[in-house]
Amino acid sequence: MATPGSESIWLWIGTIGMTLGMLGFIAKGWSVTDKEQQRFYVLTIFIPATAAVSYFAMATGFGLTEITVNGQVLDIYWARYADWLITTPLLLIDLALLAQASRNTIYTLVGLDVLMIVTGLVGALAATPAIRIVWWGISTALLLFLLYFLVQSLNEAASRQTESVRSLTTTLRNMLIVLWLAYPVVWILGTEGTIGLVPLYVETAAFMVLDLTAKVGFGFVLLRSHNVLDEVAHTESAPSAAVD
Repeated sequence: MATPGSESIWLWIGTIGMTLGMLGFIAKGWSVTDKEQQRFYVLTIFIPATAAVSYFAMATGFGLTEITVNGQVLDIYWARYADWLITTPLLLIDLALLAQASRNTIYTLVGLDVLMIVTGLVGALAATPAIRIVWWGISTALLLFLLYFLVQSLNEAASRQTESVRSLTTTLRNMLIVLWLAYPVVWILGTEGTIGLVPLYVETAAFMVLDLTAKVGFGFVLLRSHNVLDEVAHTESAPSAAVD
């Protein structure tokens, strides 16, 4: 299936942006020899790498399908959800490891995140407007609970952090909260939510900007802080869940 021409420009920009981000992170981490710091680089590199593959698939028409809803044909980029199913847990793991959170916290965050993405995909593939909105509501509720748990768990971990680690953790956490809250808004107002206030062209551009910021922007802020990552890697108070 061919990708609509008017939207393909944003998908190609996304492909190039994610690829450049991946290559930049690889170059930045090439000389890092500390095994604990390398963990952050490995996780962070795979985030834009996965997104680059997804955007290339969408740009070439492979990640696109059509759903008929009340006689209206909707273009659904299922590859976007495949991307999110991999990259959003990696973002959370990055943040949880930085905060020195427990294994149970990481499991809970990833579990909630996977449920949120899967229910969003079900909503995108549903053929009835009302059912689509119900699934959107379920996915959004999971997102809100996920973000609440994220704030609570990172606040609990704050006592184990130095001031610089706490500051970076808070910055990245707030960055994710703001960006992730924008996703369901774009979804419900765009073509996937069937409301259609935001056309597919603008919807695709909005998702691309959010994705680039949440993946490449997040990684840039995290990996530029060498001294902070070194503190996390070598702090004696780090729990075993964060250093295993």
